[in-house]
Amino acid sequence: MADLTLTNIGKTYKGGVNVLKGINLQVKRGELIVFVGPSGCGKSTLLRMIAGLETITDGDMIIDGMLVNDVPPAMRGIAMVFQSYALYPHMTVRENMAFSLKIAKRTAKEIEAAVNHASHILKLNDYLDRLPKALSGGQRQRVAIGRAIVRDPKIFLFDEPLSNLDAALRVATRIEIAKLKEAMPDRTMVYVTHDQVEAMTLADRIVVLADRGIAQVGTPMELYKTPDNEFVAQFIGSPAMNLLPGVIVETGSRTIVQLDSGEKVASSIATAVDDAGKKVNIGVRPEDLSMCEDGGLHCGSIDYTEALGDVTLLYFHPEGNHDGITAKIAGIHLALRGQVVKISAHADKVHLFHNGQSMR
Repeated sequence: MADLTLTNIGKTYKGGVNVLKGINLQVKRGELIVFVGPSGCGKSTLLRMIAGLETITDGDMIIDGMLVNDVPPAMRGIAMVFQSYALYPHMTVRENMAFSLKIAKRTAKEIEAAVNHASHILKLNDYLDRLPKALSGGQRQRVAIGRAIVRDPKIFLFDEPLSNLDAALRVATRIEIAKLKEAMPDRTMVYVTHDQVEAMTLADRIVVLADRGIAQVGTPMELYKTPDNEFVAQFIGSPAMNLLPGVIVETGSRTIVQLDSGEKVASSIATAVDDAGKKVNIGVRPEDLSMCEDGGLHCGSIDYTEALGDVTLLYFHPEGNHDGITAKIAGIHLALRGQVVKISAHADKVHLFHNGQSMR
């Protein structure tokens, strides 16, 4: 329902503490954008700046064509869902959802229509007369979302709405949010989370924040398959991408890197003649490694295994690579602990990074 444009947005607190700088982002109408990043990267601060709960130190913020830098939160056409449900315990579900409309002096007919519409979308019709204490955590969060829906905002803001739920409820409520987006395809949504699964499954595009700025913006698969830098490569995906140091010894449409361990690895990333001799890190995701009989990397013995049912994580700590190597192998392989195996990856799955930036 609204476009959101951030131009050179920055945030500096008193005392000169700079937490965000040079944030440039265009959120298209109807998009669900997810902010992710390590703790302290400023993702919640940026969301609160969009909401008007934090002042903008630098740059311009435009919502639906209007500059909103100094516009109060109530006038921005946004609704925010917080990590805590913040429901009024003495009010029923119906009363909680209707409260903001009553404050706005909407008519009883308008309030009833808005509440019924939201409760239908969120499947809360059977709970409208219950108090919050009679609801599960997931139901309470749905009420909090419903309270945002009845306001008919231009932009929905979600600040880690599922972090207080247990694993099962998190999955169920995540699906509810995905269905909500399908039911309201014209509504713009900005979502903050530290959970990669939420980001990868909900987002139209993901914004990875780091070092007070944006490390990369892209669809979930773009960030997974073609990270721009080592930070994004290791932040997206679990377990993190393996990085191994080496030097380019052959260039062309197929690049050969000699690792510090002496072994050679091929990558399908093309390089120029003058790239020869460059120090690089090869990047390989654990799920792209497989055990092999011939060739491959000699990683030493398997230091530890973790069986997750459908896959087993193998942890190697080869000499000279202090970070170790992790492989994700299909099936259960607990008996491999302590054994020496060879692992390899197809050249199409081998990333190259020079000075931290992708060479793709």
